[in-house]
Amino acid sequence: MSARREPPAGEFRYEHPIEVRFVDTDALGHVNNAVYLSYFEAARAGYYAAVAGAPFGTGERAGERTFVIAEASLVYRRPAFFGEQLWVGCRIAWTSRSSFGLEYRVRAGASALGEARLLADGTSTQVMFDLARNRVMRVPADLLEMFEAFEGRPIPRR
Repeated sequence: MSARREPPAGEFRYEHPIEVRFVDTDALGHVNNAVYLSYFEAARAGYYAAVAGAPFGTGERAGERTFVIAEASLVYRRPAFFGEQLWVGCRIAWTSRSSFGLEYRVRAGASALGEARLLADGTSTQVMFDLARNRVMRVPADLLEMFEAFEGRPIPRR
């Protein structure tokens, strides 16, 4: 068994608000484990809109380029409960020829339901995809420039 990895340190320039809905909870009264990937998805979409200045296109709005999720990982740290306000941080961690990695951090602020705490963190790998040619493509230079401008730092290359 491997050692549990440390949560991502440092600043997240983007945080997406999530209010825990009743449907997000399980029989034990806390957020179901599978729901955190939906929280990551909401943060990923919000992050892209903040970086690019427009929502991520889907269907015909996607144009010729999009990205698909190749891998996702998640570490659970503490439970979240119905009615809590959560914040899902999202940031780019690295880029390569045809893919890029995102990091996530889910936290709850102090409230009547509990103290401020780290709930979960994780990563995902996105692969750029050319819809017209139905194949993997390079990460577009303009997208990388937008990531770096938003983050205010160079993005590490792999």
